[in-house]
Amino acid sequence: MKVAVVGATGLVGSVMLKVLEERKFSIKELILCASERSTGKNIIFNNNSYKVTGISDAISNKPDIALFSAGSSTSLKYAPLFAKAGTYVIDNSSAWRMHRNKKLIVPEINASILNSGDKIIANPNCSTIQLLLAVAPLHKRYKIKRLVVSTYQSVTGTGVKALNQLNDEEKGIKGEKAYPYQIYRNCLPHCAGFSDDGYTKEELKIVNETHKILDPEIKVTVTAVRVPVEGGHSEAVNIEFENDFDISDIRNILDKTIGISVQDDIENNIYPMPISAEGKDDVFVGRIRRDFSNPKSLNIWVVSDNLRKGAATNAVQIAEYLVENVLNV
Repeated sequence: MKVAVVGATGLVGSVMLKVLEERKFSIKELILCASERSTGKNIIFNNNSYKVTGISDAISNKPDIALFSAGSSTSLKYAPLFAKAGTYVIDNSSAWRMHRNKKLIVPEINASILNSGDKIIANPNCSTIQLLLAVAPLHKRYKIKRLVVSTYQSVTGTGVKALNQLNDEEKGIKGEKAYPYQIYRNCLPHCAGFSDDGYTKEELKIVNETHKILDPEIKVTVTAVRVPVEGGHSEAVNIEFENDFDISDIRNILDKTIGISVQDDIENNIYPMPISAEGKDDVFVGRIRRDFSNPKSLNIWVVSDNLRKGAATNAVQIAEYLVENVLNV
């Protein structure tokens, strides 16, 4: 395959390259793109050096697949140009997620809806991906009525500027800030901008994307919190089902779900944590217990590396599906 990575020098772009390398994705030609200030830089991939080029040059090379992680404005401007050149674009920004003619994909859940006409494919929000991977098999078995989600999101979900702020504050260094307040030793109930109804855009992304991918009838409410963790998002999820459930069956379903790793041994203090999810592609689920305050309700704790399954790995998995099932290479 001829593959382009747009935003190759960014946090997610660099992880995309790492995942492509680890999963041995078949690449005949690799095209690395970034902003003008990064053009000309060299990046090592599979022990070979590649020079970062401009996006216009990448379009003219007509790659088979382009993995985008360069922000919504870049995606809105350039993804259609790649698509017009015959490239399949897998976009990690929010630009196309809720576009009614663009598909929003978590491969383990709904990759089968993709076809050769899908030239621009949207990667969901990182918090949505880990949430839905955990709840989708439970919805299939017991039908979910309502989700109440509280997220505890790492600073890498904001980007390198936020990571630098956390590190600077930990060292007592004054530097550029990504957040309106200190993040070190603090929690901010403020992920992305606020909408008129008082919810943040991050919270609404989870609501809207859950409806688009899983089921528009599920009632969803979210509170998203930024925490002083370098990498890995955590979620406390309360699930109300239409039907009663068996707790041992819940554990069995999750244990058999591809991409899920159950860590639920409280006697030995085994439960998911961002520090142990770092660098891994699975979504980790633990603290599985019945909600005694509400009939037919369940509590679970969900953790995942937001730069991997929450972004890069999910995008590469979409590319793998295209190669195996759509492009017939």
